[in-house]
Amino acid sequence: MPGSRTRRNPWWFLGAAVIFSLGSPLAGTAFAGPAVPAPAYAPPDSATLETAVLSGGCFWGMQGVYEHVKGVVHAYAGYTGGSAATAAYEAVSTGLTGHAESVRIVFNPQIVSYGEILHIYFAVATDPTELNYQGPDSGTQYRSEIWYGSAAQEETARRYMAQLTAAHVFPAPIVVRLAPAGAFYQAETYHQDFLVRHPDYPYIVINDLPKVRALQTLFPALYRVTPVTVLPLN
Repeated sequence: MPGSRTRRNPWWFLGAAVIFSLGSPLAGTAFAGPAVPAPAYAPPDSATLETAVLSGGCFWGMQGVYEHVKGVVHAYAGYTGGSAATAAYEAVSTGLTGHAESVRIVFNPQIVSYGEILHIYFAVATDPTELNYQGPDSGTQYRSEIWYGSAAQEETARRYMAQLTAAHVFPAPIVVRLAPAGAFYQAETYHQDFLVRHPDYPYIVINDLPKVRALQTLFPALYRVTPVTVLPLN
C-alpha cells in the first residue's frame, strides 16, 4: 500500500464478521440505516452546486461512499482543521496537527440535498458514536466532524443530530463535532479514489466496501453504479 497508516490491525473485526453471511451487503458492519428521514434543507432556487465537508474516519471510505452518490460532481479526499504547513499525510498521521482526514463533496442540490448528504453520513459513512477513532483507526485525525459552510448547513446538522438522539437510533451518544468550514487541502494523489482503484486491498474489503454496499441497499434511489472520480481511471 502506498504510504503508511497509523492504525491497528486491519483485520480487527474479522471474527465478528463471520456471524454475518459473507454474501450480505451489510456483512461484518452495523449500519444505522434510514431510521430517521433526511432533514429538510432548501438550497437557493438558483443553486446548481453546493459543497459539504465531512470528516468521519479514513478518507478512503468516506470518499468511496460519496463517489457512488447521484448528484455528486466531485468528492475529494483531504485534510481540514489545521494549517497549510502541516497538510501532508505523514504530518497529519501524528495526530498533532489539528487536521482531520476529510472529504470535500461538491454536489448538485437539485439532485441530492445537503440533508440527504447528512443522512448518508450518519447511516453508512461513519459511526457517529466513536470519539477520535473509527474502526481500526485511532487518533484525532480520524474524528467525526461536520464542517458547515453556512448558517443553514449548521442548523440542519444540529437539528438532525437532535432528531437522531431523540429517536435513540444509536446505542451510544453521538460525538460528532460541528465547526465552521475552513481551508480544505487536497490529499496526495495516491490517496484519491483509493477505494475505486484498489477494491481488493484488505483494508478496503473489510472496512469500506461494506459501506458502499450498504449505500446501494439502503439508498437505492441515490446510488450510482459508476462512481464519479477525481482522477481518470483509464
